[in-house]
Amino acid sequence: MPTIITDPFFYVVAIPAVLFLGLSKGGFAGVGIAATPLLALYLPPLEAAALLLPVLITQDLISLYVYRREWDASNLKIMLPGAIIGMAIAWLFAAIISDDAVRIIVGLIGLVFVVDVWRKRAQIEPRRMGPAAGVFWGAVSGFTSFMTQAGAPPFQVYVLPQRLPKMVLVGTMTIFFAIVNALKIVPYLALGQFNTANFATSLLLLPAAVATNFAGIWLVKRTPTNLFYNIAYAMLLVISIVLLWQGVGHFVR
Repeated sequence: MPTIITDPFFYVVAIPAVLFLGLSKGGFAGVGIAATPLLALYLPPLEAAALLLPVLITQDLISLYVYRREWDASNLKIMLPGAIIGMAIAWLFAAIISDDAVRIIVGLIGLVFVVDVWRKRAQIEPRRMGPAAGVFWGAVSGFTSFMTQAGAPPFQVYVLPQRLPKMVLVGTMTIFFAIVNALKIVPYLALGQFNTANFATSLLLLPAAVATNFAGIWLVKRTPTNLFYNIAYAMLLVISIVLLWQGVGHFVR
């Protein structure tokens, strides 16, 4: 029978991480970014990301069923090829790329994007960037998701300005990251990031993950669209600042 991680400090960081993931997979995308940095207080970042992967895939299956009828095919057709490219680059360079550098890059992207959006707040008309931009942001999202489970901010840079219907936005994001997470299995295995203790521990965390996933779905369905978008931008700003603080903090120590 596989052992599990028994250190109490692990669960001090793991349980909040799983709760954040549940809310994120329920529809409040971006909150889940906090999960891997929390676990990285105990495990190497890539191993932390691998431990969370079974939890993420389980949550993806639930959210896929809930949002199966509401999604935008055109965004997926543009962004998923880019995501595959980004993940391939991350796989090739996983051993030499600093996790803190990735956090700084993602934080800067999110911060600049939100500040620019709020600066142009009067311009509320929906707008869509071209396909090349979609492939680019899909690649950035795939890369950062592979490295630190931080793929939401680059995805949001491309999709949020389109002002899709709330449920379509959530459904599109759900399908995108469900595919991205499934594609991580083989590279993580090849990199030796899975072990029996981590997998057994992931299974132990599943009940909390499932419960918070349904809580996130419940909240999304009852949140007015304008409020939902305001929350999404606010969360992206806070998460970007936190990522910058974490990344820069490690460099200046």
